[in-house]
Amino acid sequence: MTTENKNIKIAYLYEDLMNTYGDSGDIKILSYIFKEKGYTTTVDNISLDDDFDAFDYDFLFFGGGQDFEQSVVAQDLQHHKETISKYIESDRPMLGICGGYQLLGEYYLTSAGKKIQGLGILPLHTIFKADSRMIGDTKYETEWGTVTAFENHSGRTYFDDKEVLKPFGKMIEGYGNNPDEGFEGMRYKSTIGSYSHGPLLRNMNIANAIANKILENKKVTN
Repeated sequence: MTTENKNIKIAYLYEDLMNTYGDSGDIKILSYIFKEKGYTTTVDNISLDDDFDAFDYDFLFFGGGQDFEQSVVAQDLQHHKETISKYIESDRPMLGICGGYQLLGEYYLTSAGKKIQGLGILPLHTIFKADSRMIGDTKYETEWGTVTAFENHSGRTYFDDKEVLKPFGKMIEGYGNNPDEGFEGMRYKSTIGSYSHGPLLRNMNIANAIANKILENKKVTN
């Protein structure tokens, strides 16, 4: 008879470089939820030149960052493409916020016309429009109810395959992925991408949904 492992292991990808607008609060909220459920939480910062096996973790988190830091991270991130791709395809839980969301896609095109390669795991791309920043409070509907948050981005994200990717939410207020389509974020298997800062998981309906998925996955894989 095996004893359930009561420690949740979280990999925070590039915590030292990709942590704007309170995104680290998402991890603090999850840790609080797990503590209330009788679990401990270990958070590892996976940064430049680190060895990394995504399957050592119960959850991957990838926050947002400024343009320069994001370009640095984009290069290092390629070393982890295989393990992150297999993790996502195995239906394990991950959350990417803003830059972390964008870098899961094929590329983002800078305002200067430079194409920065993403991981190419998800069929989406981002185009930066520096002269039309999307900033302010947002509100949208998801499978788990209403979300209120804050967005601040110049990147416009578009799905390249709308059969594979589904929106995270439908906009009520704000811009979301881009000003044209009326959707916020992305869902693929158990991976969520979002432009929502604030942090996103102050919305306890979303925090609890993700925490439950992490625990469900942990019990299946233990």
